[in-house]
Amino acid sequence: MLGTATGMVLDPTRQSARARHLEEALRARIVGQEEAIQAIVSAYQVFLAGMNLPNHPAGALLFLGPTGSGKTRIVEATAEALFGHARALLPVDCGEFQHSHEIAKLIGSPPGYLGHRETHPVLTQEALDQWRREDLKLSLVLFDEIEKASDALWQLLLGVLDRATLTLGDNRRVDFSQTLIFLTSNLGAAEMASQLTGGIGFGRRKLALDARAEQRLKALAAGAARRKFSPEFLNRMDKIVAFRPLSAADLEQVLEMELDRVRLRLLQASKGAGVGNRFGFACTPPAKRFLLECGLDLRYGARHLRRSIERHLVAPLAHLMATEQVSPGDRLTVDLSEHGPQLLFFKSQPPGRMAAWIAKAGQGGPAVGTHSYGPKQSLPLADYGAPSKKER
Repeated sequence: MLGTATGMVLDPTRQSARARHLEEALRARIVGQEEAIQAIVSAYQVFLAGMNLPNHPAGALLFLGPTGSGKTRIVEATAEALFGHARALLPVDCGEFQHSHEIAKLIGSPPGYLGHRETHPVLTQEALDQWRREDLKLSLVLFDEIEKASDALWQLLLGVLDRATLTLGDNRRVDFSQTLIFLTSNLGAAEMASQLTGGIGFGRRKLALDARAEQRLKALAAGAARRKFSPEFLNRMDKIVAFRPLSAADLEQVLEMELDRVRLRLLQASKGAGVGNRFGFACTPPAKRFLLECGLDLRYGARHLRRSIERHLVAPLAHLMATEQVSPGDRLTVDLSEHGPQLLFFKSQPPGRMAAWIAKAGQGGPAVGTHSYGPKQSLPLADYGAPSKKER
């Protein structure tokens, strides 16, 4: 054991600073998908080291699982972490390519065909390179819901995944050797939902997914992929990751992230309309439980929670802004009504010095501290109660 004798034992699991930054950024944005995070970080670190296969994409990852589990979101989060924007990728909605002739929208029509000069292909070298930087010559491509595409698209991807090269209709070549390719699919989602509603799951049952149940659900997704795709297509994937359904604890974390995103939207809206609408809000624990209960659905995952937030929180806040019921520097408290399943919005007076400063910034209006607000002043709003069973 020469390494032990010289004290030079190396650690191949250590991450570089850039890979560690990506992992931390993904963990701050994605909940409950450890395997997918590790797959992305590993492919990224191999790319940084220049050790990815020659004439091969930097990575080809297939994400399977139920809707609302974060498959598309994790790709957008990767773009945010690496390039600062969720749109810093080349998305391909495979639902638009259900017929073989629609492949021309991706690669362009060959010379001699009608509309050859008017067709602008999506997968061009310029489109791949638009987000690259001098210190990071990497591109991200997302084929969303790949199972909806025609078999012709799968055949087209065989060459891209194997040789990192695509020939367009006008014979130009596109190089994918510095590209991370992501493919998402909802295959197996129906079978997984059936298993969850049969006694494995979360929500009001308060049953957590154990490791054995998760492996069974992942096997369902992998089996559905094998039945749908050809062996040569799946064999070109560097990693196939089955996303686990989100548990109640996961959705609590997602709720906190979504509330932070609502606060960011408020800040962006106030910039667009001037500082006059700059205010904050906080949800009480009962209000958060109400949003979780209204947004908990095994079939739709985090998307149903987002709809709950949009209806019961974002829409009322927008009405308050539109009717000027909030002033610069106001602090709103969102609580659950004691008389029914609905949220109430209260205005609390902020600290005087901070209120005066914000009001002064808001076009020189009177300081908020001069208004005679009580500790909790209920704002007149329409009834934003729980949806009916039919709506849910």
